[in-house]
Amino acid sequence: MTTDRIRFMLDGEAVEARPGETIWEVANGRGLVIPHLCHKPAPGYRPDGNCRACMVEIEGERTLAASCIREPAEGMVVSTASGRATTARKMVMEMLLADQPPRDMAHDKSAHLWDMAEANGVTESRLPALEKERIPLLDDSHIAMSVNLDACIQCGLCVRACREVQVNDVIGMAGRGHDSYPVFDFDDPMGESTCVACGECVQACPTGALMPSSVVDEHQVGDRADFDSETESVCPFCGVGCQVSVKVKDGRVKYVEGINGPANEGRLCVKGRFGFDYIHHAHRITRPMIRRADAPEKGLNVDPANPWTHFREATWEEALEKAAHGLADLRSFYGGKSVAGFGSAKCTNEEAYLFQKLIRQGFGHNNVDHCTRLCHASSVAALMENVGSGAVTATFNEIDNADLAIVIGANPAENHPVAATFFKQFTKRGGTLVVMDPRGQALKRHARHMLQFRPGTDVALLNAIMNVIVEEKLYDRQYIEGFTEGFFEFREHIRAFTPERMAELCGIDAETIRAVARDYAAADRAMIFWGMGVSQHIHGTDNSRCLISLALLCGQIGRPGTGLHPLRGQNNVQGASDAGLIPQVLPDYQSVTDHEVRELFRHIWGGTEIDAEPGLTVVEIMDRVYRGEIKGMYILGENPAMSDPDVEHARKALATLDHLVVQDIFVTETANFADVILPASAFPEKSGTVTNTNRQVQMARKAVEPPGEAREDWEIIVALANRIGLDWDYDDPREIFDEMKMSMRSLHHITWKRLETESAVTYPSLSNTDPGQSVVFGDGFPRRAGRAKFTPARVTPPAELPDERFPMILITGRQLEHWHTGSMTRRATVLDAVEPEANCSLHPSTLRKLGVEPGGKVRLTTKRGSIEIMARADRAVATDMVFVPFAYVEAAANILTNPALDPYGKIPEFKFSAVKVEAAGEQVAAE
Repeated sequence: MTTDRIRFMLDGEAVEARPGETIWEVANGRGLVIPHLCHKPAPGYRPDGNCRACMVEIEGERTLAASCIREPAEGMVVSTASGRATTARKMVMEMLLADQPPRDMAHDKSAHLWDMAEANGVTESRLPALEKERIPLLDDSHIAMSVNLDACIQCGLCVRACREVQVNDVIGMAGRGHDSYPVFDFDDPMGESTCVACGECVQACPTGALMPSSVVDEHQVGDRADFDSETESVCPFCGVGCQVSVKVKDGRVKYVEGINGPANEGRLCVKGRFGFDYIHHAHRITRPMIRRADAPEKGLNVDPANPWTHFREATWEEALEKAAHGLADLRSFYGGKSVAGFGSAKCTNEEAYLFQKLIRQGFGHNNVDHCTRLCHASSVAALMENVGSGAVTATFNEIDNADLAIVIGANPAENHPVAATFFKQFTKRGGTLVVMDPRGQALKRHARHMLQFRPGTDVALLNAIMNVIVEEKLYDRQYIEGFTEGFFEFREHIRAFTPERMAELCGIDAETIRAVARDYAAADRAMIFWGMGVSQHIHGTDNSRCLISLALLCGQIGRPGTGLHPLRGQNNVQGASDAGLIPQVLPDYQSVTDHEVRELFRHIWGGTEIDAEPGLTVVEIMDRVYRGEIKGMYILGENPAMSDPDVEHARKALATLDHLVVQDIFVTETANFADVILPASAFPEKSGTVTNTNRQVQMARKAVEPPGEAREDWEIIVALANRIGLDWDYDDPREIFDEMKMSMRSLHHITWKRLETESAVTYPSLSNTDPGQSVVFGDGFPRRAGRAKFTPARVTPPAELPDERFPMILITGRQLEHWHTGSMTRRATVLDAVEPEANCSLHPSTLRKLGVEPGGKVRLTTKRGSIEIMARADRAVATDMVFVPFAYVEAAANILTNPALDPYGKIPEFKFSAVKVEAAGEQVAAE
């Protein structure tokens, strides 16, 4: 008879182990901590057994066993405290301590090594120290991390952290015997290697050989335990939603570590680990400010080193009164629609909810939006239309259960680096990765297929893939019949898009298209991930429709390891959208045109009548401002003076406003146009809930106090609401969350108390103990009759095509170190040091034709404007293409971009503009 339990004796007690468990794991689960150094009990780290610090004695065996790699057998008798085992462990610790700096001069006085030495009763070594000439030198070449290999014990954790957890393959071991040490690439200094500064090696190191530079002094002496408080919260950057531990000393963040949250399993990227100090930057707004009467006309005409030039400090009472009266006066004179609002995906769910409520209740319309309009609005439009829900159908962690994954129009290694670690681990386990993008990327080396198609031809490529699946009858007939509608019309439509015909458009040969189609159709479980390379087109909704149809064709929704996942951009863009910060819908995507929905909110909001007309989107609001129809705005945490397409148009519009209230942590480019600036709290300075790209609702907790007189955003919104005539009474974010639950089915079974004690709850949650459903729609869709819909998509060219005047293609996006408009990351010491200068990427042959050396300046010109920018050689871009990051105000990419909108998602075409590229300094031809 077989059993799933293994019974053995551990220190005289009968215990049980599950198959695959090690002796160390069984002991640790019972509260017995066997000393360990090379073993890290964390997700992604396999035991290695090389340090011999965890040796135990097994009855009947001649040699001691490393408990971290030894699995128990039925009837085995194990002793962790025998004289032989303890003596051996003590000797190991003495040998390791012999080569260490003295503890009072240690790089980390509280390193795990010292704890393990004490656990073995060892405080110093009796053995001779390493000869001075053999001690490795300090490597301080990296801005974020210090390398002191005199403390290295050759445990290999840093190698496993880099190679197996983050899958970056930068660190390896070189040398032999006692002179074996970690090296970076081919023995480069760390700062000159291909290290992406994720810091996983620093967090894994048990000795202090690898340390955050912020923790050690000029003598490389430090102590990671030297902090006043430790707060578990959520990373303030991308939508992955990594959980972090924020260590605070003397009221300032000292360093940050990753903790075992459901989305990151302890991992972080360079932004999450080393981008924290923006909150302490000298540019923080610490008191309310009002535009000076003698200030020149509004615009970006201030000294970057002194952004407060045109403002004077004010009391909160004065600033709130001026802000509120300015907006209320416009409402009284011109009507409520003369005022519009932009909320923020960098704030909490509660703050997003309050902001949209203020605009709708206080001004009587739905003209309120946020950055989702500029990233995934078209994805949401297509998902709502064809699936019935705008959120992901499966978490990205479900790739663990997949056979194949498609990543299209996304660069996770730069934009969602922690999610990318799961993708890379997936390929190491044998999974098939297909990457489709006009630009090469780091995931290329992990992919079976890399389809570097021509920009703007997504529909042609995807329709050709589906043509193969339909014509070769590779689709899932049973799934289509049971869960979809519209297939027969779709089948007739798709037959025209043969791989041979579409190859001419997309630049991918027909055989490669067929190979990808067959691989996808043959997969038992497949996922599709996409980013703004899919959504930021005038045909972005059609792009997303194609991806949805592809998944439906093969029944790849609703089971573990299957699904559709648009990777979200900002840290709370999912939560802000869920909370109703969208002009067409109220919280939980309930349409403003639905009478019953409006009645529900009228009841919850104390009799407020909700406008039945869908509101204006970000770009539409800016157009109305430019035309003088909207005269006042309340902008919370958004930066349209940098983020909007054709940004010069947006800046001119902002300059015409009669009254602009900006609530932010810095005087951003948008705040330069403000009449009143209200000092807000940064993310580590507030508490509330956030929702990541996985639909995981998490608790963000305040780690430090806001500087000076700055306040949490929800408090400011409430104060302003009451001054424009609303009768609001909230004392803390929990009360706001409880109100949200009254109208949001997605929060059913998710309580504030649960979020305080559980790491996260994924919605939908089916009970008070259910952690949530990582995969949805296994039994049907939230559409009529429970069926998803096939929607045919035709090839639509970009809004403007290259011509003789503008012969190249401009694509914009993010870089690893910088995020969105740069207002936070460019004020983070490490991030700005690694990427300090505006830059673009061009193919080396293109640079040669221009006569420009890498590092030289080029001028980029479109129909909207022109910028000068440093050029890098990059073979990842095509010869007729230029890639420009959008985080640099001195060379703002959105001066160039096209404001043409997708007709469904109302999203601008950021990802395709016709551009002229020339060496800077050349005379530009007359228009």
